[in-house]
Amino acid sequence: MSIKEKIDQDLKEAMKQKDEHRKTALRMLKTAIRRAEVEKMRELTDEEVIAVIASEAKKHRQSIEEFAKGGREDLVEQEKRELAILESYLPKPLTESEIEEAARQAIEEVGATDPRQVGQVMRVLMPRVRGRADGRLVNKIVREILAGER
Repeated sequence: MSIKEKIDQDLKEAMKQKDEHRKTALRMLKTAIRRAEVEKMRELTDEEVIAVIASEAKKHRQSIEEFAKGGREDLVEQEKRELAILESYLPKPLTESEIEEAARQAIEEVGATDPRQVGQVMRVLMPRVRGRADGRLVNKIVREILAGER
């Protein structure tokens, strides 16, 4: 079963159970997937669907930060509930040590020795960790390794 089929099935189940939070989050997700399919003019692969889900999850994390700054706890809670639903469709995130290990392998492959070569390492590393690690954290770890801080 593809991820899209699982989302459809879960949406039907949420509608039957009258779970408004889940229903709203899944409809929003289906809309984002449909929008990406229209842009690409074809059906998305599971990997591309995961990228859309990761992107939506990132937007929710940013919203949580902004709503918290604005003191809107009601909206923070709503965003957190939706984020939890989105994250249930994402692969298990990598730990910091797993990211570090992957970063060291990529650095070795590229032959990077200088912090100015972060871009070369990131081009090799990001496709391997996409959807399973935050890009900012990956970049930070690569910079620290290249600077000799790890």
